Amino acid sequence: MASKRYLFTSESVSEGHPDKICDRVSDAVVDAYLGRDETAHARCGVETLVTTNYVLVAGETRSAEGGEVSHEEIEALARAAIKDIGYDQENFHWEHNQVDVRVHAQSVDIAQGVDAGGNAKDEGAGDQGLMFGFACRETDVLMPAAIHFSHEILRTMAEARHSGALPGIGPDSKSQVTLEYEDGRPIRAASVVVSTQHAEGMSQSDIRELVRTFVANVLPDESWMPEEDNFYVNPTGRFVIGGPDSDAGLTGRKIIVDTYGGASPHGGGAFSGKDPTKVDRSAAYATRYLAKNVVAAGLADRCTIQVAYAIGVTHPLSLYVNTDGTGVVPEEQIVAAIEKCMDLTPRGIREHLSLNRPIYTPTAAYGHFGRAPTDEGHFSWERTDLVDALKAAV
Repeated sequence: MASKRYLFTSESVSEGHPDKICDRVSDAVVDAYLGRDETAHARCGVETLVTTNYVLVAGETRSAEGGEVSHEEIEALARAAIKDIGYDQENFHWEHNQVDVRVHAQSVDIAQGVDAGGNAKDEGAGDQGLMFGFACRETDVLMPAAIHFSHEILRTMAEARHSGALPGIGPDSKSQVTLEYEDGRPIRAASVVVSTQHAEGMSQSDIRELVRTFVANVLPDESWMPEEDNFYVNPTGRFVIGGPDSDAGLTGRKIIVDTYGGASPHGGGAFSGKDPTKVDRSAAYATRYLAKNVVAAGLADRCTIQVAYAIGVTHPLSLYVNTDGTGVVPEEQIVAAIEKCMDLTPRGIREHLSLNRPIYTPTAAYGHFGRAPTDEGHFSWERTDLVDALKAAV
């Protein structure tokens, strides 16, 4: 039988991409509220827009008395985030941009549904919606390979830029990796595209060789490199004007970059700017955590999980598992095991994954999944500490 071959592509964008600047500012505001409100009553739904020399932060918040973050503090958070990313350009400068803050109190109608949820002991979901989680064996972090490589190319370039090892390279960049698959497994990169902002006067050939090193270091070995004609670096020939001076940015506009690069369904909700009572964020983290643990437990090689919620309702309306024919036990047994091992109410998710903490700023670039959990609580949904419990429950 002939091998089944196909191509699959995913992309990533850097922390300096206009949309990612917005995600970073919005998550900085979320962390400020969660870090100040020790009662875990902070609520935050904040969006950011950036364009030439301009930043707008808008949305709804709520906190316990004394936990408010002032408009002046939000402006300072925005400027600090932009400075840290590396923007001191003439038409987008952390210090000289106009920053407008239009943040106000959360709707009391939403608040009463989340706080009560028909159950005095628990909160309801912060909105209706459906969320997906995914894991597979294509990489050691159990992520699809194309999105993982795309992120790593830009993340390692950003590390080098911040360290001073990439002079002349700017903060705005994009990557795209197309992989060739054989019998469902990636075997090489058919093409790689990297566009990176650069200083005036840098030659495209020099930029190409700089980028080549990072691509080669990320791909599994030399044989994975694409043919030279399929290795594209700044294919327009020039990328001096970048960031919000070239394109406006908005929070939540890179949801496929944030998740699985198109290798899995997406429920449609963005993550950044939202506190963890909002299931768009927390339940997406929970489903990734569960899918990763299912795969890590050896119950399947691929796992997609969906949950759905109604605003103000405590328990999920549905739980769906699909192992794409790779499961070693029936999918209904995995569903039953998940229900035994994790409380999927909004509060249950937040407590299980310790989400009521200021841990979200690092998620704003290079993906929310496939990252290493830290002792400080970042990326807690990437732990594989549910493996034994799932094995025992099936």
